[in-house]
Amino acid sequence: MKKQFFIFMAALGFVAGCSVGPEYHRPPAIASQPLPAAFGETGSTTNFPEWKIAEPSAHLPRGAWWEFFNCAELDRLEGLAATNNQDLAATAAQLEQARALVKVARADFFPQLSAQPSYARQRSSVNAPVNGKPAGTAYTYNTFLAPLDLNWELDLFGRVRRESESAQARFVATADDLASAKLSVQAEVASDYFMLRALDAEHALVADTITTYRRSLELTQNRRKGGIASDLDVSQAETQLRVAEAELPTLELQRETLLHALATLCGQPATGFQLAPGNFPTNAIPNLPVSLPSELLERRPDIAAAERRMSAANADVGVAKSAFYPRVFLTGMAGYQSLSASTFFDWPSRVWALGPSVNFPLFTGGRNRAQLAAERAAYDGTVANYRETVLAAFQEVADELSAQRLLAAQFAAQTAALAAARHTLDIANNRYRAGLDTYLDVATAQSTALTTERTVVQLGGQRLVADVALIKALGGGWQVNN
Repeated sequence: MKKQFFIFMAALGFVAGCSVGPEYHRPPAIASQPLPAAFGETGSTTNFPEWKIAEPSAHLPRGAWWEFFNCAELDRLEGLAATNNQDLAATAAQLEQARALVKVARADFFPQLSAQPSYARQRSSVNAPVNGKPAGTAYTYNTFLAPLDLNWELDLFGRVRRESESAQARFVATADDLASAKLSVQAEVASDYFMLRALDAEHALVADTITTYRRSLELTQNRRKGGIASDLDVSQAETQLRVAEAELPTLELQRETLLHALATLCGQPATGFQLAPGNFPTNAIPNLPVSLPSELLERRPDIAAAERRMSAANADVGVAKSAFYPRVFLTGMAGYQSLSASTFFDWPSRVWALGPSVNFPLFTGGRNRAQLAAERAAYDGTVANYRETVLAAFQEVADELSAQRLLAAQFAAQTAALAAARHTLDIANNRYRAGLDTYLDVATAQSTALTTERTVVQLGGQRLVADVALIKALGGGWQVNN
């Protein structure tokens, strides 16, 4: 008997270690063509290293990239968001859940031992013998049992290994999800902050302009009293003032909305949340490269998460395929059994059993085949999602690089237009004071100058937001080797 048992165990050991199902190989990121070697505009002559196969590196530290903008208040807000943002807290909890599920999957590698002591007082049937005693009499007796039960699945075909592999890949994907959520929150905080500061600058500009318009109205009213200006001039000056005053509530509403959004991002109540005084960071735009190596996409945590989910889905295919193979268990029991409490723990009361059991899936009504087909389809879906994530990442970087170039050109042109508008306003004011033109010419020049200057301020904010969007698209920073 012992010889047969050892032969059986040796046979199991011979097949142990194999894992059914496909081995994971990362598919191409783009199905139809190779990835580009570099980001850049059409016709760019900038040279960069050749494209290499992407290795997910979202785990690498991205650092406090917002410090590029050299803004103490932004640093404070980012610190609050990192500590108090509730979306990040929820994602962190999901990470801990995934970590625990890895341990759950790995537990099946080990024997499962349990104890189930029991006591029963029983009455036998009159028509049945009990413990060698003849039938014809009913017997009442006790049964004491204290067994230790052993159950260990021998992972011959890799079902447990594939489940552990899947759980581990999903854990890493969840860690990448947390990194992606942090990057999104950081970028949103920075964008909202820059938009709010741009609104502050625009509000200050309109307020200063309103002060100028009031002086113009007073000047026009005095000229009307002196018979130099007409009632039409006074009416035009007052209309211009009232229209400008009506702009302030709109800007204040936009600012309050952004301020409340920042409070929520920082995990603070919107009521009473305020920013420290600060100026619009017009000179804080970092010197971003015009073109960047496409290998920087390795830093994007969403791409890394999508790749790890492919690996998990591939392992799930192996789990489904293992259902076609026998499951072998080593079961055992050892303990004490007695009819009397006084002899319960005596050595002769010991009992034990040890032996293997095999579960053959002879007929399942097509369940195993359908489950395998479902897991293969799920894997194909993760491949498509991975490729879509890569394509979307390239689109985002290309969009933001175009925004860098075009917003810079627009800002330069609008700045030149502002200089011209201010010069036109000076001429209109001088001609009006000299009595050569009506106030309509001054009002038109003032309106044009205000609109142009507000556009310059707005473009400054848009450029900062575009910088943040590019940093986010690159996974939170970059390093270009010369």
